Amino acid sequence: MPKIRWVMIGMCFLANVINYIDRANLAIAAPSIRTELGLNSAEMGLVLSAFFWTYAFLQLPAGWFIDKVGVRISLALAVGWWSLFTMATGVSRGVSQLVGTRLLLGVGEAAAIPSFAKVAFNWFPRRERGFACSLFDCGSRVGSALSLPLVAWLIASVGWRGSFLVTGLLGIAWTLAWWFIYRDPERYRAIAPDAVDALLAERGTPVKIDPAIRISWLDLFRYRSIWGIMIGMFCLNFAIYFFITWFPSYLLQVRGFSLASLGTFGMVPALLAIPGGWLGGYVSDLLFKRGWSATRARKTCLVGGMLMSSSIALSVFVESPAACVAFFALAYASLSFAGANVWVLVGEVAPTPGHVASIGGIQNFAGNLAGIIITTFTGVMLTITKGSFIVPLSVAGALCLVGAFSYLFIVGKIEPLPLLPPRSAK
Repeated sequence: MPKIRWVMIGMCFLANVINYIDRANLAIAAPSIRTELGLNSAEMGLVLSAFFWTYAFLQLPAGWFIDKVGVRISLALAVGWWSLFTMATGVSRGVSQLVGTRLLLGVGEAAAIPSFAKVAFNWFPRRERGFACSLFDCGSRVGSALSLPLVAWLIASVGWRGSFLVTGLLGIAWTLAWWFIYRDPERYRAIAPDAVDALLAERGTPVKIDPAIRISWLDLFRYRSIWGIMIGMFCLNFAIYFFITWFPSYLLQVRGFSLASLGTFGMVPALLAIPGGWLGGYVSDLLFKRGWSATRARKTCLVGGMLMSSSIALSVFVESPAACVAFFALAYASLSFAGANVWVLVGEVAPTPGHVASIGGIQNFAGNLAGIIITTFTGVMLTITKGSFIVPLSVAGALCLVGAFSYLFIVGKIEPLPLLPPRSAK
């Protein structure tokens, strides 16, 4: 296989790191923004939540768009777009402008993850796709970890407005590099023809389609496996978004962590999630190389990871803070272990190469609905129970079990989806 495939997936990793830095910088700059612009808690909450709405609901058209124009164009537009509106955030003068820039940021970022999955499909044979997907997927954890020290240093050096300008310029630089470097394997002139032929053969054999029959975007919702993938991703992200949103508050308010201990022991789950994702992709590929079917190899890692991640529910019932963090670390690492394989599925089950990003967008739409729901649900439960996290964490653990069930029983055989009869057929 051509070695340049690692450059391509490495660029996707970097784009995902920038992606999560640009998402997190607003939360880190929030105290400075509130002080300068005089925003109250409700207004700041509105600004913080704006991104998720466009990001979640535009996953569906984004996937379709990526399959139509290709990842070279889609990622250049996506990263360039969100970088411009990251910089625009730095010149905003009030609530309406901040909300507007965050809504438009979500528009650009909606095309990111499905595009990364398409790059892995384009450039990697089936036996390497698990690890390839784990590489770009871990960019989210690396970006989240880097954002705190990087953005805090930028705010101290150039102010909160300057921090948005600098992080936005990172994305512009990446966009220019991507445009000049990336080509699909079929069009990359530096690769020998035999290497390209071998790579194309390794993509697997899609179903043969009668030219008179077209599988539309809406037709994808007629497959049981697509609904199983959506349910599994919803359950996976329901637990993952707890770490991104409420986890620091839990350690500070319930476990009595100081800010110093939050920055040390509180980082343990996120740090272990990075190798957890790599391991998930590696094990999945290893099983496949050793003769396991794609169904057994991928589902073993998906189901096993989801079952182990249900340990998130146990964290709230132990008295020791160390044991609590240990259960959180096990859960987050297990979620990443499974998460490395959810992006393999979109390429494995797509009926044609022209449906890979579309399925990725559908999957990510379901996953980001979970992000919206757990954020709101946890806040409501804290209000009702006067600060108790028992219900939210118990529900997260239970949904991890539901996700395991969905991947095991609702998602069918991991192979290109078969053709269904036309809707008009009786």
